[in-house]
Formats: sequence, C-alpha cells, structure tokens
Amino acid sequence: MFLSPDKQMKIISRNVEEIIPEKELLKKLEKSCKNNSPLIVKLGCDPSRPDLHIGHSVVLRKLRQFQDLGHTAVLVIGDFTAMIGDPSGRNKTRPQLTKQETSYNASSYVDQAASILNIDKLKIVYNTHWLSKMNFDEVVKLASKYTVARMLERDDFTKRFKSEVPISIHEFLYPLAQGMDSVELKADIELGGTDQKFNLLVGRDLQREYGQSPQVIITNPILEGTDGIEKMSKSYNNHIALNDSPEEMYGKTMSIPDTLIEKYYLLAADSDEIVINKVRKELKNTNPRDLKRRLARKIIEKYYDKNHSIEAEKQFDHIFIKKEIPDDIPECSIKTETLLVEILFKQELIKSMTEGRRLIKQNAVKINGDICHDIHTKIKPGKDYTVKVGKRRFLKIV
Repeated sequence: MFLSPDKQMKIISRNVEEIIPEKELLKKLEKSCKNNSPLIVKLGCDPSRPDLHIGHSVVLRKLRQFQDLGHTAVLVIGDFTAMIGDPSGRNKTRPQLTKQETSYNASSYVDQAASILNIDKLKIVYNTHWLSKMNFDEVVKLASKYTVARMLERDDFTKRFKSEVPISIHEFLYPLAQGMDSVELKADIELGGTDQKFNLLVGRDLQREYGQSPQVIITNPILEGTDGIEKMSKSYNNHIALNDSPEEMYGKTMSIPDTLIEKYYLLAADSDEIVINKVRKELKNTNPRDLKRRLARKIIEKYYDKNHSIEAEKQFDHIFIKKEIPDDIPECSIKTETLLVEILFKQELIKSMTEGRRLIKQNAVKINGDICHDIHTKIKPGKDYTVKVGKRRFLKIV
C-alpha cells in the first residue's frame, strides 16, 4: 500500500530545488496508487572518482525516500558516460577516463551508497550494457534528434563558446547518452543536482522521441564544500567523503565557514524543521563553534554511531584545543637517510611528492613541533620524529 499522493508529494518536495513539472509528478503518483504499481526512479552516478561524499548524500537521500515510499529505485552507474566526461559546470574539456579507471572507481560506489540506500531493494545497472552496443548508425540517428543551437543553450557551453574555449564534439554526446539511460529504463522520475538540469531535460525530450511518457525531473540543491566557495568535490579538496573516518568527518565539519552552518544542518545532517528553526535562533546568540560541534556529531552518527561521534569529538579536543598529539598515530621506521616528502608519500599522508613540497612551502609541515621550511629536508635514522601535516595528519618516524 502506498501513502496518498498528497502525503507522498509533501515528503518528496522537502529540500528539493525544482520539480519539473510538478503537476505531472502528482498525476504519476495518483496513477501509481490507483494501479498499485511502483514508479521507476532513476539516479545516475558517474564513477569519475572513487569516493562519494556528503554532497552526493543529498540526492542519494532523496532516492532513499522514494524507496521508503515503495517505489523502484534504480542507481545507474555511468561507467560508459564517465568515459565521455560530463561537461556540466566545466570551463574546459574534462579529461576522458579509460574503461579500467571507471571500473575501478565504480567498484566502491555501491558499498559507499549502502550507507544511505536500502541495497536489498535497490536496482543497480551499468549503462555500458546498452550504450556500448550502439553502432555508428544508431549514434548518428540519436545525434540527429538534437540541434547545436539547443546544446549551446547550456550555460557552460555558452560561456566556453563566447570565450572561444574549445568544445569537443564528443561533449555534445554526453547529455544524449544520459538521456538514453532514461529511455532504456523507461524512467518515470529522474533525480539530480541543479547542475544536471539540462541533462535531465534532454532525457525528457528523448523519451518523447522514442514514444515514451516523459520523466519528471527533480533537482536537488548543491552543497558547497568545506571552503564555502566551490561545490563539494574531491578535485577541489573540499569534500567530506562518506568513507572518511569519524575523526576526519569531525575535523572537516569544524572547518566549514559559519555562513554554511544552517545549510549543512539541512542538507548534510538532514535535520527536520524543528531543528533548523532552533539553529536559526541559536545563530544569533550562540558561539558558531558550539553549533558546528553538534553538527559534526550529527553527521558522524548518520554514517557510524553515537559512540564514534563522541570519540571523534574527544580526539578533536585532544589535538586542537589541548594541542596534544594523538595516542594512536601511525608509525614507520627508516634505515637510511630519506627525503621527508618521500616518507610522507610512501606512508600516504600526501597524494604526491609535489603536494608535499607545496605543503612545506606553505609552512603546513612540522617536525617535532617546529615548522619545516626546506623541501629537501632529509630524515636521518637514530632518533624519533613526530611529523604533523596540515591540521589532522600525523606520523611518527622511529
């Protein structure tokens, strides 16, 4: 049994940016209830990087709502479209990924999404299964269904065209390929961030071209990253990953600007209206740091539990308030004189030697409490060293 269409609409409409068109969604829900038949709700996710973050959680949580309402949730792993590269929001052509790269990235997506979605009731598909089978004749026919003028209506394409920044032909194929996913699945509803609006609308158009009832699209707000400027993305290094440790989640949440506190309570912690109203009042006369501490605990509890949130807070206080070194920092040993950046890279405290040298130049690396200024610093065996990288990364060299 489904909830009444009006009750479903109230749940679905919460925290969304747009429903296009809203009347069609209500009609679909009414028909679903009348026929006791679930709607097909699609969410596409390109594995362009191996980690999902809490920015992705906004739309994943909306998909979970549809699951809880009794509808069929379909997670489309865009292993084929990731090889094209989504041009949304890009000021230049996105580097194309290999099949091996997309396969590697996709392998962890389902496990990470399981922290939000009901995996037992989730339909998981890979769009390489139908897109890779299209021959050139079919691709030409597909391309004939859209004009260059329509493609240039996209803000990102328009800006690049006016600025004489190159646009590769294959980038025009991305929204068409994503639209074919909707045709293949006969989707009733497609979810996405506000930056996906054009792509989702193309899906509606293609479904009409193929004689299907067009999907309703629901766009969700974009969550800014911890820098408070760019949208959350691993490429901007402003993300909180779903598989971050509780300590990382806590520390990163504490670093967000005060202006994002309410939005993080709403979208990252999925707080209800009572909590949001309370936060608004407290922002006027409460230290923002206290609100962030409560926020950090709420976020951790979504992916771990209350005990982990309490321990993460203790660890944070231990390091940042009492200025102490954690008890359980990783250790390594050296037998010969070795470059510090080489040690940090091998121990995975930095992503590259280049990043290590950049952090040293920024005075973000300390050895035994003293700032390291020399990118060529070598560590000699014979004594112990405690190295701190940034605010939360430690290593003991023995």
